[in-house]
Amino acid sequence: MEKFVSIENVGQTFDTRKGRFVALRDVNLNIARGEFIALIGHSGCGKSTLLNLIAGLTRPTAGVLLCDGREIAGPGPERAVVFQNHSLLPWLTCHENILLAVERVFGARERKAELRDRTLAALELVGLTHAGQKYPSEISGGMKQRVGIARALSMQPKVLLMDEPFGALDALTRARLQDELMKICAATKATTVMVTHDVDEAVLLADRIVMMTNGPAATIGEILAVELERPRNRLELAHDSRYAAYRAAVLEFLYEKQASHPVAA
Repeated sequence: MEKFVSIENVGQTFDTRKGRFVALRDVNLNIARGEFIALIGHSGCGKSTLLNLIAGLTRPTAGVLLCDGREIAGPGPERAVVFQNHSLLPWLTCHENILLAVERVFGARERKAELRDRTLAALELVGLTHAGQKYPSEISGGMKQRVGIARALSMQPKVLLMDEPFGALDALTRARLQDELMKICAATKATTVMVTHDVDEAVLLADRIVMMTNGPAATIGEILAVELERPRNRLELAHDSRYAAYRAAVLEFLYEKQASHPVAA
């Protein structure tokens, strides 16, 4: 398998008032170009810590992370992050929030008209052309997350990193955005890593599900390849025995194989 993102013998330790806390140990994972990876595990298993390491927001205390053959030494526009909190600037419109990211990445070499076109294309990609001039306070939570995704994609990242982006949404809105995300990933072919607590979400979206052991000193316990054809239809999958089998395998790992291990608070 092509190594587009490579995580090699990575460990992460934090200094706390109670001493050194080992969050991750011996994490090894290769991610192919265009692959969708779901990171799943109990609270405290280091999912978000691993995502932050790929994003370059923190540096590992052991091992190395590579993206497209280059060491990840800090944040970069080739790795865009979407958090559970949309992080939109409330005094800017949806269009202006996206334009801010576009200008940061392309402003030095493109004209204003080109930057505007990139912004409009990102809004169109998530179906929000009509909301470009609205402020965050004027749109729903689901729409805010779509703006956050549009902002990330407007930078044309090589890797899209998502930390429970739909976790705070109601079930119906969450389902709609999952369907939108599948379409967006198919259109952009972005390499995607998503942190989730939702087993159904992981099976629906991912090419592989990376299951983390409980912390402290968490690592990768099992990796499940989800061999379901794309495009995926949630209603059809509800009656697919393979979907049920994948779901059962993740649940077995989380609630049987990890049940006897302590979960960090």
